[in-house]
Amino acid sequence: MTSVKKEIIIPAGGAKPVAPYSPGIRLGQLVFTSGQIGLDPATGKLVEGGVAAQARQTLENLKAVLVAAGADLSTVLKTTVFLNDMGDYGVVNEVYAEFFPQDPPARSAVQVAALPIGALVEIEAIAYSVEG
Repeated sequence: MTSVKKEIIIPAGGAKPVAPYSPGIRLGQLVFTSGQIGLDPATGKLVEGGVAAQARQTLENLKAVLVAAGADLSTVLKTTVFLNDMGDYGVVNEVYAEFFPQDPPARSAVQVAALPIGALVEIEAIAYSVEG
């Protein structure tokens, strides 16, 4: 039986986790990301500009974790979008479509009571790595 080792993924220069968790895990070719929020990696604070700005930064942070794992947005199989307000669904979709313009991954979107540090949106992903 072949042993596959779990690898912790921490992108260089990426947004630091706000709790005790790994930004990503790679197991073989599968990549699982923790939920990313709109943290500015330079300041450690949420970006200003509302839900569209946070969604954009969230997806940039997600992309950084994926790249560090040998994946990218084109290898994402499934995402889960957590919204503080389902009324932001349309705005987040517009930004999301910029990052997944063709053949978008499977996706779920849910409204939650609250997100870490007051974030308006959080996105997690499952992808595959071409390096695995």
